[in-house]
Order: sequence, then C-alpha cells, then structure tokens
Amino acid sequence: MTLHRDFRLFVDNLKIKNKDKISSRYGSITKNLNEKFRDLPNDKTNYSLQAGSYGRYSGIHGISDLDMLYIIPPYKWITYRNDPSKALDHAKMAIQKTYPTSSVRKDRNVVVVEMQDFTFEIVPVFEWKGIFKYPDTHNGGKWRTCNTRAELKAFKDLNSQRNDNLRKLAKMIRAWKVRNNVEMSGFLIDTLCYRFFEKNTDYDQVSFGGFDKMVKDFFEFLFKEPNRSFYYAFGSNSKVSVYQPFQKAAESALKSAKSAIEARAKGQEAKCNQHYKSIFGTKFPNQEVKQIGGSQEQFIEDLFDLNLTNQIEIDCEIKKDLMTQLLSRFGSGRIQPQRELHFFVKGSNIVGDYKVKWKVRNYGHEADKRKNHRGEIMDDDGSKTRRETASFYGDHTVECYAIHRNTVIARHKITVPIE
Repeated sequence: MTLHRDFRLFVDNLKIKNKDKISSRYGSITKNLNEKFRDLPNDKTNYSLQAGSYGRYSGIHGISDLDMLYIIPPYKWITYRNDPSKALDHAKMAIQKTYPTSSVRKDRNVVVVEMQDFTFEIVPVFEWKGIFKYPDTHNGGKWRTCNTRAELKAFKDLNSQRNDNLRKLAKMIRAWKVRNNVEMSGFLIDTLCYRFFEKNTDYDQVSFGGFDKMVKDFFEFLFKEPNRSFYYAFGSNSKVSVYQPFQKAAESALKSAKSAIEARAKGQEAKCNQHYKSIFGTKFPNQEVKQIGGSQEQFIEDLFDLNLTNQIEIDCEIKKDLMTQLLSRFGSGRIQPQRELHFFVKGSNIVGDYKVKWKVRNYGHEADKRKNHRGEIMDDDGSKTRRETASFYGDHTVECYAIHRNTVIARHKITVPIE
C-alpha cells in the first residue's frame, strides 16, 4: 500500500458508523424538550445545538458521550432565574417521557441520559447575543456563562483554512489516546490540535500522503509542551483541564513515528505499518491482510470502545489428575502437554456488574505448522472462567476483557508457556 492509501483507510476506519442512530436520539430528545418548553410537540430539529466532539466533527467511531444544549425561550427566564435547578428538573421530566427505561438523572449542570450504547448530557440554556447561560446547582445554585457557538465557529474556520486536516488530526489523536490509554479529554485533544495548527501553515496543501510528517511534527509539538494544569480553549478562552501529563506518551509516539518514516524509506512497509499500529491501534491498516487459522485475528478495539478506568487480574490453574498449580506461582518452567488449564478472574476493582470476553492466541513454529493461531474474541459463559487444554509447544497468550455498557473498562493478558 502507498502512504496515501494507508492514512486514507485509517481515517476512513475512524468514521462514526452509527450517525443515523445518534441523529435519531438527538431528534427524540429535542422533540420532548420543544414540547415541554415551547409547546411544539413535533419539532425535532430547532432550538438544540450539538456540542462537544460530535458537534465539532472530531469524534470517532465508538463515541459514547454526546453533548447537547437546549435553548429555553427567553420569556421563561423569569421562571428559572432564581431556581436553575428547576430548569434541569423540567428537562429531566420531559426526556423521561421517551426514555422511561433509561437512567435519567440530574448532575450539577446537566441532565444525564444513560442508554445502552450512548450517554447524552443535555444542558438547558438561555441565549443572549450568542452567549449561553447554563445552570449550576452547586452551593445554592447560579447561572454561569459559556460561548459554545464561538468554539464551534473557531474550530470550523481553522479547519477550513487547514484543508480539513485539523479535524482529521483530532480524530487520529483520539485513536492514539484509546490505543495507549492516555488520560485526555476530547476537548483537550481538540484544543491541542488547534494550537498546533493555529500559526502553522505547513500542511495547508497536504493530503494523506504527507500525514507521516504531520503526525511526527504534532507529537514533537506535544512532547515539547510545558506541564500545565489547563489550556485556554479556542473561540471562548474557557479553561480546559489537563488531568495527567501527556508528554511521556507523546515522546513514545514520536519515536515510533520517526521509526515508521525510517522503515518506509528503507522499503520496509510492513514494519512501518506496525509502528503506526503501536501509535494508533488496529484501525491503522495492515500492510497486507494475514490469515490465521483460516480467519483473521480479532481485536477488541474493533468491537468495543475502550475506556480503561479499572483493573482486572486473571490467573490459571494447571491441573493433572489430583494435582493443581497456579500459573502465577509456576516459576520459570514450561507446562507439560495435555494439562487442563482453568483460567479465571482472580480479582478486580470493578464495582457492579460487568461481562467478560476472552482471547487465546497461539504462537511459535508449531502454531505456524498447524495453522492454528486462533485469536478470535470469545464470549464468557457467565462464570468468568475459561477452560483450555495444553496442546502444543509455544508461548501462547490468554487475554481477558471486562465490558460494561459496550465499553472495555479493564483488560489483562498472561503468557502460557507450553512444552
């Protein structure tokens, strides 16, 4: 594949594929709010504003947090001026008419709607001359201001000036965040990408074929950023918090980006793509599709969103006859063939229910010879255990994924050395 094709396919793989469902949910919520606040029972489009990464068109497939502002008629200011909490209560009541089985709750300045595949955060606002007043129920309640329209306009304008590369870079950096578990909000990603392009015209005429240098330069920019607790957002100058330093992760990505460029210069396309996969994950295309055991290996990132906020630990009981050993205490030896292997969740810090999936991957000469590499994502039977048999030589791996609300919240992988 050419570099142009690789990055074009990569960006295409990041596209949100369930836009119709998202738009339908936005429409349903808007309809309810228009009926409640404006007595317009059939209006699904007016007086609401899609905000956040979805509104800026910088979100990627797997997006689960969706932001929306609903504009209350100005004549109702007298109703809610001294009681911002009431505006949230009325919005919550209206939304519950359509989503009675979803969790709908008030959380300081938003109404949170937790659906099976999305979480909407709806903010009822008043608008004067483009500035929004939004409710804050903390410490007795008050109305605060934000300038969301200015943010949307600033991002859109610079993106147009930069050949749509601002939006594309922001999408790619979200993939980097997911792949490497970097603690950054979407708003911070967009703010940093905006700062990178703000006075940088080097990529105004660049298409996918120049994205290798653009990616390298961005991670170099990120690595050199001083430690800060916040940035000022584009358009509004509101504060965007930095939760954890990102420079070390950016340095690692910079090294991989440089190695990818060097590998391609030497004609090592497959090695180049592996470097990009270490940065961006499996959404970056393979140099060529390799079959394993008659089917392609599956990757959890392709099936679920990742938000690794928890820990999970697995272990394995190695059994023969009446003797049982734990893999974690097995030492440096190798497991004899035909031993029963009982994998199980040893512990986690996850509160509440979660589902488990498993992946077994075979490596080594014998796996190549038998064409038995496996690698499919497998369902759990509800017991949070997996039974296998030690069959042939190799350093095989078993990985466990904890899944809550269609999101992987924890994962753990162990190596299983078989004689």
